Parts: sequence; C-alpha cells; structure tokens
Amino acid sequence: MATYLVTGANRGIGLEFCRQLTERGETAIAVCRQTSEALDSLGIQVERGIDITSDQSVGDLAARLKDTPIDVLINNAGIWRKNTLPQLNFDTIREQFEVNALGALRVTQALLPHLGAGAKIAIMTSRMGSIEDNTSGNAYGYRMSKVALSMAGKSLSIDLKPRQIAVAILHPGMVSTDMTDQSGIPPQEAVQGLLARIDQLNLENSGTFWHAKGEVLPW
Repeated sequence: MATYLVTGANRGIGLEFCRQLTERGETAIAVCRQTSEALDSLGIQVERGIDITSDQSVGDLAARLKDTPIDVLINNAGIWRKNTLPQLNFDTIREQFEVNALGALRVTQALLPHLGAGAKIAIMTSRMGSIEDNTSGNAYGYRMSKVALSMAGKSLSIDLKPRQIAVAILHPGMVSTDMTDQSGIPPQEAVQGLLARIDQLNLENSGTFWHAKGEVLPW
C-alpha cells in the first residue's frame, strides 16, 4: 500500500483518482481549495483550503503533512479559460499560468522533503500543450500554460533522477468533466489509463510525455 497525494481532488479527474486509489487499497490524500460531498464521502484525508498559487498556502500544506512520506505526488489541479485571438484576456492567460504551470511546480518543490528514493511524480498536462500536435490554434492561455507545465515536468525528471524520483508527463484524453462541459470519455476510463502509466513509471522512462492509453506523444 502506497500513499498518494492528489491536488484538485474535489471533482473530475482528481476525485476519480482518489476513488480508484481507495478502491485498490492505497492511501489517498486529497488536496483542494474547497471540498465536495462526493470527496467527503470517500472517508479519506482531505486537506482543504489550499491555494496552489500561494506560497503561504502551499507551505501550510507541507506543514500540515508533518513527516508524512508521499510515494506518489499527482499534480492534477488545473483550470481552463477561453481565449481566442479576437477575444484575448491577458488576466485569464496569467491565471492559467499561475495555476496550471507555476502551481504544480510550487507544490512539487514544497513537498520534495516528503518524497524519498523510489517516489514518483505525475504531471497532468495536455495534448493541447504539444506544439507539433497543434493543428487548430486558439486556447492561448491553456495551450501556453500546458507547454510550460510539460517543460517543468521534463526538467524535474532530469533534476530529480539523482534522487531516484521518476516523473511522468501525462495527457488524460478528452475527459467528461465540468472543465470540458461534460464532453469526452468518462473520468473512470481516463484514470484507469493514467494509473497504468504511473504504475509503469520508472527511472528509465522518466520524463516521457504519455497519453493515458500509453501512446508517447510529440512535444
């Protein structure tokens, strides 16, 4: 039994991670700004009131965990704000960088003392952050922030290899959540694939950009 910490755990993919991990006998620690009835019903440890864009808030999370070891850190929290070229909103573009890219890096840095040799980090990025795969344009803030997140994940895989910590950079697919207006595959299916990728993660394949189904994606 391993201990997993999941950010953005109150709904969608994060909630499903916690549900499936609990069902298979793992220990899940859920991190969120506000909890939900569905999350509370799992009966797991919930660390609420955490804003991953705040150094102080993330530092508080690390303090709350005390000396709890984390075997797998799942940086799942993320947001989507619509930005087309005729309707650019630079405030929401910055917001997406703060949450999607900087937030994950901030959480990872703060929780590194809890990650020992053999630990794993999963970065929930997106195929929309692939430069080569971009054939439809638009979504400026989301795409740009996910490129930055994927780059952070790649650098982490290099910097943490001497500490024997492996990093997976993962695309869940188009998943039916509030973020996608319920369009896409069920969260259950996506998380099954994501957990399979995390399970197969090791130091040899650390830094790989995977689709949840196992396909290696272009940068």
